[in-house]
Amino acid sequence: MSSTEPDKPCPFCALSNEHYLDQNDVGYVVRDLFPVNPGHTLIIPKRHVGSFFMLNRDEVDGLWQLMGRAKAQIDEAFAPVDYNIGINDGPHAGQTVPHVHIHLMPRYLNDTADPRGGVRRIIAERAIYSND
Repeated sequence: MSSTEPDKPCPFCALSNEHYLDQNDVGYVVRDLFPVNPGHTLIIPKRHVGSFFMLNRDEVDGLWQLMGRAKAQIDEAFAPVDYNIGINDGPHAGQTVPHVHIHLMPRYLNDTADPRGGVRRIIAERAIYSND
């Protein structure tokens, strides 16, 4: 059964705060259970909402504050060289848990043969847009 099915509880709403790495009034930070790279982290609003575009201004501001603190913690613990930040918003964008969450994905030297295109690689043939 997919986590997008209505009779299955939201895995993010079911998380207890013992899993939180950090939190504020509007959201919390956890490690991704299926990390792309070491330190892959999720920033999640406490209110169950499916789309980033349904968040209110206080939630957006609070989640970005948590993002900054999470980045500092990842820098110290894992020393990545760069980051990707991503939100899959809706099932056609790859969202499998219908509770908005922001991926903070640390990147490391040589973690992929060619990082050019970054998040544009969701459609691989459109990833490279220059002759460089």
